[in-house]
Amino acid sequence: MILEEDKLRDIPGWRTNAPVPICMGGDYRSLTFCCKPGYSLTFSFKCRRDNVLNELDLSVKEFIKIKQGFSKENDWNSEIVCFGSISYCCMRRGGCPRRDVALSIRYPNKSKEEFMRIYFQKKKELSKRILENIKNYKGKEKVKPYLDLF
Repeated sequence: MILEEDKLRDIPGWRTNAPVPICMGGDYRSLTFCCKPGYSLTFSFKCRRDNVLNELDLSVKEFIKIKQGFSKENDWNSEIVCFGSISYCCMRRGGCPRRDVALSIRYPNKSKEEFMRIYFQKKKELSKRILENIKNYKGKEKVKPYLDLF
């Protein structure tokens, strides 16, 4: 496995080698930044989420279950953000008004820098959980090198 430098970011909470979103060519770990399946997207022509889920043999139902479970465990449900959960929020480095407001409510005693570090740390945890839930042999072989990065 070769990580493409232009497809990686250094971000607080994840530190080095965070993948860019799937729609920008990110690796399997970037499923953590994908939104909820079943909704039309502005950039649907670039979205690779469903193709990657199929490639890994992870059903849409299981993907949603993982994200919803993580959201519940981390108190990330929010009516402010798209799809009702911070677990579906993206990477947007410039900020997302809905995501950032939801995070400021969830972590009221933290600065933006602090809650963004927490956000990306948790997105990294969610990424690992998604990849650990790949059950079939073919998919497990594909994600193994990425799991070694955690």
